[in-house]
Amino acid sequence: MRFGAFVPQGWRMDLVGVPAEEQWDTVMRVAVAIEAAGYESAWVYDHFHTVPVPTQEATLEAWSVMAGLAAATGRIRLGQMCTCNSYRPPAYMAKVATTIDVMSGGRLEFSIGAGWYEHEYLAYGYPFPSGGTRIAQLNEAVQIIKKMWLEEEATFTGEHFAIAGAINQPKPIQKPHPPLWIAGGGEKKTLRVVAEHADYSNFGADPEVFAHKSAVLEGHCEAIGRDFAEIGRTAIHHVVLGATDADVDRKVKRIARDARVDEDRIRSSFQCGTAEPIIEKLGKLRDLGCVHVQVFFPDSVWGDGLTRFAAEVIPAVG
Repeated sequence: MRFGAFVPQGWRMDLVGVPAEEQWDTVMRVAVAIEAAGYESAWVYDHFHTVPVPTQEATLEAWSVMAGLAAATGRIRLGQMCTCNSYRPPAYMAKVATTIDVMSGGRLEFSIGAGWYEHEYLAYGYPFPSGGTRIAQLNEAVQIIKKMWLEEEATFTGEHFAIAGAINQPKPIQKPHPPLWIAGGGEKKTLRVVAEHADYSNFGADPEVFAHKSAVLEGHCEAIGRDFAEIGRTAIHHVVLGATDADVDRKVKRIARDARVDEDRIRSSFQCGTAEPIIEKLGKLRDLGCVHVQVFFPDSVWGDGLTRFAAEVIPAVG
């Protein structure tokens, strides 16, 4: 099992209290800490407005951050969990992703999903079609992106997107192309797209849910004749890690205050505890075939969760 960690970006209220002129330095400081602690990868979210509710707090744009990370880091791989397909035309997205792969020396992990945050769509003027339509758009977009990465002149005509002789030079450094992650657990349609196109899937971190989604994905692979083992199964895990229960309680109070929610909301959204129960849960995921976990630490700016996890959890389950 391999591990990545999210840089602070603001979307989950993790830049609260950091002045705008200090935010980028803060992102870079944590990115360097992720690399130094031995994580395999650093990750960003692709969102415009904060959660759990939209606020006036900062939310840094994902692919702009990716460009900065490509220039400022030297070893870690760089991913998004996950790019919203609706926010950028697929041919343009392929070009942006290629540029990041070149800038980083071939360290891009490209993750994409159908999108879900309706408030962002409407606020920024994007149409918000049905879930089925968004998944159909994702299916076409992934095909276009692969064509842009692999072909000298890419042409595609679908119900939602079309390109005609699109040129994408230079090509990505990684061959045949950067790893393609498709995030989402919709059982009838999304996981079918995963089976058809993805190098990696991404489900939630609950072991029972992970096992069930894995079985559904395996069924889709059997239906289309793809080897299920070709797809690396991964999960996002939200963690509040402390040295003691009292330390965890202290962190939860601050995180709830910054996020403007009650403490029960934090405890229901994150695994809050010392290392032992977190190791136990991740061990279950590993035994179910999870190969990679992206961890979000809400205290990455001001706490020790990120470094403590690297020292106490990763050696036990990695």
